[in-house]
Amino acid sequence: MLLAPLDTHLDAVGQRLLNEGYRLLAGLPLLALALLVVTLAWWLGGWVTRRHLFITHSYANPFLRELVGTTVRWAVLLTGVLIALEIMNATALVGAVLGTAGVLGVVLGFAFKEILENYLAGILLSLRQPFAPDDHVEIAGQEGVVASLNARSTVLMTLDGNHVRLPNALVFGSVILNYTRNPRRRFEIQVGIGVNEDLIAAQRIGVTEMQRMAGVIDEPPPRASILSLGDSNVVVAFHGWVDQRAHEFTQVRSEAIRQVKAALDAAGMDMPEPIYRVQLHEARATGKPSIPPATQREEVPDTRATRDITRQIAAEPSSLRDNLLDPEAPRE
Repeated sequence: MLLAPLDTHLDAVGQRLLNEGYRLLAGLPLLALALLVVTLAWWLGGWVTRRHLFITHSYANPFLRELVGTTVRWAVLLTGVLIALEIMNATALVGAVLGTAGVLGVVLGFAFKEILENYLAGILLSLRQPFAPDDHVEIAGQEGVVASLNARSTVLMTLDGNHVRLPNALVFGSVILNYTRNPRRRFEIQVGIGVNEDLIAAQRIGVTEMQRMAGVIDEPPPRASILSLGDSNVVVAFHGWVDQRAHEFTQVRSEAIRQVKAALDAAGMDMPEPIYRVQLHEARATGKPSIPPATQREEVPDTRATRDITRQIAAEPSSLRDNLLDPEAPRE
């Protein structure tokens, strides 16, 4: 009596398993066709990516090519998966898969917010090219020479030879001061001239001396102007322009200071130091210490462009591996 229901139940289970086996055998051709479609989609996506069919500009950087190629490959693969599900009559899974992917995308977006911001900022910077390799820039208070731009950060080498990594999101939202974009750069020298001196003559002497310098270009010409009237002197500013492609800016400015001072000294111009009134109580009279006279060197310092930082950057292979900056790309 008890064995009859058990036999009936086992017969029913065996029949269901047999039916599922028949259905599986009947669906094997469709499953094979679906797998073939997915495989062809994967191959087609890789073929399109390797041919760079969606990148027509010759100046497109490797980062942009890789990004577009990866997007195209996954888009083609997703299309193949959808077609495979349609062949297997399993389109009901599409909504569930897309919904799960959407939720996962939101979660990952919040978890990796800063990484995504830097990644997107790197894309925009690589497209706009606000600076080129070896440009002397100042970004977010950091001054240096551009070494590289990668997917996450912009690398600068400071004038002291140190590396500074700035997040791309910070670079994209900051004011960028580029000292190299215009090869001509102006320097300024401020000199305090005595209040009783001929200021026109002082300006003429300084401008004439800068015109004789090899590192100061003729156009725009050197100029002088009076900045302010101090307590013990009149501040005169001398301006000159340097072609940074041929001469070192700091060296030219240093040499201009030396030569302008020497010319004003030779002309007998008074350049008084600030005068302060100091009251001393029970001060002892002391003799004035002897100061050895300054000697003028005959040789003229070399002001040619040295490119010290640029050579150090070029000597680092790691800085050029993932560089998204292209010297040949159009710049904004």
